[in-house]
Amino acid sequence: MAKQDYYETLGVERSVGEAELKGAYRKLAMKLHPDRNPDDADAERRFKEVNEAYDVLRDQEKRAAYDRYGHAAFEGAAAQGHGGFEFSGGFADIFDEMFGDFVGGGRARRQANSRGADLRYNLDVALEDAFAGKQTRVRVNTSISCETCNGSGAEGGAAPTACPSCHGAGKIRAQQGFFTVERSCPTCHGAGRVIDNPCRACGGAGRVEREKTLSVNIPAGVEDGTRIRVAGEGEAGLRGGPAGDLYIFVSIKPHRFFHRDGADIQCRVPIPLTTAALGGSIEVPTIDGNRARVNVPAGTQTGQQFRLRGKGMSVLRSNTRGDMYVQAQVETPVNLTKQQRELLREFDAAGGGRSHSPEAEGFFTKVKELWEDFRE
Repeated sequence: MAKQDYYETLGVERSVGEAELKGAYRKLAMKLHPDRNPDDADAERRFKEVNEAYDVLRDQEKRAAYDRYGHAAFEGAAAQGHGGFEFSGGFADIFDEMFGDFVGGGRARRQANSRGADLRYNLDVALEDAFAGKQTRVRVNTSISCETCNGSGAEGGAAPTACPSCHGAGKIRAQQGFFTVERSCPTCHGAGRVIDNPCRACGGAGRVEREKTLSVNIPAGVEDGTRIRVAGEGEAGLRGGPAGDLYIFVSIKPHRFFHRDGADIQCRVPIPLTTAALGGSIEVPTIDGNRARVNVPAGTQTGQQFRLRGKGMSVLRSNTRGDMYVQAQVETPVNLTKQQRELLREFDAAGGGRSHSPEAEGFFTKVKELWEDFRE
């Protein structure tokens, strides 16, 4: 039995454009689909012919070969690859075009009751709050379950009905030659249920956009870059689907006095020249809001560190604390009075040639040796 002309199969002229060809195909494919014509052998046969004709005419190269040679252009092509044309895999594309485009979606379309998306919130935290912990409130723009329909997506909260295309199975089957292809139902997106009367407030999505205020616990000892998960506080799922999670990313703000180094705290403290030279004590602030006394030995130099045990940061999920390191910065006096300058000169002269600055003396000794090496 001779094959029918592909253009006649689709009911179009030989000069048909791409858009008109596609429209004619979709109309016939929907009409003849096996799911809409169960146990109808004639409809199944015509459905296969329509798919075969469209698979050829939608492709410019195949269509040009068909216009020139007719069906002979593809005789033996499936077995021998004659002419370079193949039909394998073409049906999946045709199926997506017929159903995916028809309902306004594609392969990447999510199921109707899919899980909501996760959300990210960036939170800046003061160092004191990272030490002590804090209960804070954050405001996020998100999707929440629609109160009008209780998240069902149906007007008045009515229950969805079984999908007429898949009869509640969520999947449909299509025959292509010797193969049966099973795919997610494009009408209900695999849910098996459809909404006859969508909710006006949410448009059938079961969720609406809102700003939400949440109370979040910042634990003591939290570090920069810590991610805090708040389960179920992300976007609401579609049509009653589970909500996503909220992830809070913590950034520790710089402090004007302290610098954090893991569980330890570093603090640079200016020390008067007389205290550094003669010795004494100073008071320094601590991260917990208290004060600590530091004994400064005579002859303290800039950069020398003093360790205060247990005065550092809280350690996450622990009752312990790090240490605090006080770094001395010896301050040279300024705006001296005449009397003070005279006293410093007397101090310098009273040394009798003996140096009171060992680091400076050692440095210039090494410089002198370097110059002598250059002369050699």
